[in-house]
Amino acid sequence: MYLEKINSPKELKRLNIEELRFLAEEVRQRIIEVVSSTGGHLASSLGAVELTMALHYCLDLPEDKIVWDVGHQSYAHKILTGRNRAFDSLRQYQGLSGFPNPKESIYDIFLTGHSGTAISLALGLAVNNREQKVVAVIGDGSLSNGLCFEGLNNAGQMKSNLLVILNTNELSIAPNAGALSNYINKIISLPIYNRFRNAVENLLKTRIPRGRRILRMMDKFEEALKSLFVPGMFFEEMGFRYFGPLAGHNLEVLIPAMKNIIKLNGPRLLHIVTVKGKGYLPAEKEPVRFHSAAPFDISTAEVRKKDLVSRSYTEVFSSKLMELARKDPKIVAVTAAMPEGTGLDSFRDAFPKRFFDVGIAESHAICFAAGLKRAGFKPVVAIYSTFLQRAFDQIIEDVALQGLNLVLAIDRAGVVGEDGVTHQGTFDLAYLRLIPNLVIMAPKDGPEFQRMLEFALSLDKPVAIRYPRAVCPFTDSLPSGLGLELAKAEVLKEGSDAAIVALGSMVLPSLEAANLLEKEGISCTVINARFLKPLDRDLLNRLSTKFIFSVEEGIASGGFGSALGELLERPVKRLGLPDEFIPHGSRSVLLEKYGLTAEGIAKSIRECLR
Repeated sequence: MYLEKINSPKELKRLNIEELRFLAEEVRQRIIEVVSSTGGHLASSLGAVELTMALHYCLDLPEDKIVWDVGHQSYAHKILTGRNRAFDSLRQYQGLSGFPNPKESIYDIFLTGHSGTAISLALGLAVNNREQKVVAVIGDGSLSNGLCFEGLNNAGQMKSNLLVILNTNELSIAPNAGALSNYINKIISLPIYNRFRNAVENLLKTRIPRGRRILRMMDKFEEALKSLFVPGMFFEEMGFRYFGPLAGHNLEVLIPAMKNIIKLNGPRLLHIVTVKGKGYLPAEKEPVRFHSAAPFDISTAEVRKKDLVSRSYTEVFSSKLMELARKDPKIVAVTAAMPEGTGLDSFRDAFPKRFFDVGIAESHAICFAAGLKRAGFKPVVAIYSTFLQRAFDQIIEDVALQGLNLVLAIDRAGVVGEDGVTHQGTFDLAYLRLIPNLVIMAPKDGPEFQRMLEFALSLDKPVAIRYPRAVCPFTDSLPSGLGLELAKAEVLKEGSDAAIVALGSMVLPSLEAANLLEKEGISCTVINARFLKPLDRDLLNRLSTKFIFSVEEGIASGGFGSALGELLERPVKRLGLPDEFIPHGSRSVLLEKYGLTAEGIAKSIRECLR
């Protein structure tokens, strides 16, 4: 067992290539073993094992720096930097984060959970830095993100000592071109070649008339040679020296090339090709399913504890949108690299010409959908709450300001759970309510969600519907509320001691809390607000109870409770998430921690009344 002896990259450097191969297999098995229990980003981390080992072998960490983009490739990095024993706690409450985290280790520079940021972050580290080596590791998905291109463009202009490693798994190397590509890259990365190249450059620039013209001809020759065999001309034009593509699981190729490339100056890009899910056949066959995997049985690859009866909000959204799309050919769906996560994979399969996956480009998704609306379509844009933050300006300028009826289906709103601080959807209520002309809704259950989606498509305004990553309740015993009307709330229970005004996922826990309090002689009115914007002014202004409580699954500062207090111009006790970043942990654990269960809500009301 080699892994037990590795607590830092220093121990890794003592191994030879053959020993490194055995270590790679041990790291893979460790990742599979833990993720099968905790869930997590399996396929991408399995694909990056050799890359991670090569980086740790060639760099002088932690003095040198690695910035991971998006961070879901970093499980091997965690294991090899002293966190192997704690790896069983991955994504668990108070355990290891699923992403790089500077609070965990000196080997983690940034907490990177959103794609496209690594090059810009790494460039900032590399400016005027001649001693440390700075590496940004990006996946091919990052190349669809505009911020990634902004970083590439700036890095190419600044000529800083930055190495970008592009890890792709969509491309393949043809056998005949692969060997030649490896040979060419071996030649152009050798120290002797680059010393000779630099010496010739200096000579031509300073000593020989027309030397610069000859130098340009040499550069063109090298570029032409590369363009015959390698797809690097795009990066060369942006100011990077391109190397690759190299086989990303071959340590005998990867380590020597990386050692040479790291020593070079200026912006460089090393392109490697890997297999997602490498070493676990089910993940290799279905990398999308195992991108963010739920706990599973290793032998069968089947998800554990799957409830075949309950439906999630995502599934309800998917089925209802399909139903509406069959009736209306103008309905189209847009997502940003998340068709499976948002439930739009079914829509894609049923209506391929009416489905658009724009890649990891949330800002573009909103602008593109605005164009679709202006062209006469009815776009529904499904994006996770945490990622919608990246399109804030486009929602204002290109949707709300234009008054376009575009439907934002905001999945994973509120407490997401194990993915942690970078993925919690806690801010959407607070930042969306600032935007004029935008309708914001949140359903209490499945039937209301279905009606809201149909209602949203009928309006002449932009609409946002937010819903959690949770089982979607179907509460037939509650008032049906068949007739949705703009800005009209729903009274679920009458009471005299206090009023609970709840939104979305917090309505049913609030109703349950009222029932608990009723047993103690405390009488509460319970209102399902349905809308954050516009609020039901008539109903809410008629509230006569001394105490009013708002309950929301979002940050309480500036959110639903704040809006309620501004409307009523009287004190409102806001129950929600605190003004802090919410850690990782299961959804149930976190809701209990922050008092957003029926018992927690009842406790807060009880203490306030007393």
